[in-house]
Amino acid sequence: MSYDPSPSYPYRYPPQQPQPPQHDMTYPWQPPLDPPEPAPRRRPPRAPLGHHSDLRILRSAYRWQRRTASLTALGYFTLFLLLSAFAPAFMTSTVTDGLPTGLLLAVLQIPVTWLAIVLYEHTARRYVDPIADRIRKQSELDAKREAAR
Repeated sequence: MSYDPSPSYPYRYPPQQPQPPQHDMTYPWQPPLDPPEPAPRRRPPRAPLGHHSDLRILRSAYRWQRRTASLTALGYFTLFLLLSAFAPAFMTSTVTDGLPTGLLLAVLQIPVTWLAIVLYEHTARRYVDPIADRIRKQSELDAKREAAR
């Protein structure tokens, strides 16, 4: 499991203008005036990049992708090692004339590694890349909005 040490800072509104005094300075014993209506704050339609959950979603999708591909290759290799250590009779038995099971399973490690690579690319295209593209487009829009200010 990975940990992202970058802090998430909340959006900070620009500083407000100084408020006029609540009473007339000529007569300080008078009751305070009614407070003025606060100016409505205009919230951005979407928080700036890094302040929303899209990056967390991208990190978890990428984490899931790494785990899936790694466990595919390492799981098969671990199975091969366990069979070699604890089932030597099975590994020395022959599948066909002169081809032991252990050698067949060792040769199958190459296609399983290719399968892990294909699985990694498939999950990248299907799950991770669309999220990254969405974040990239949103950051471009945020940059254009900041430049227009």
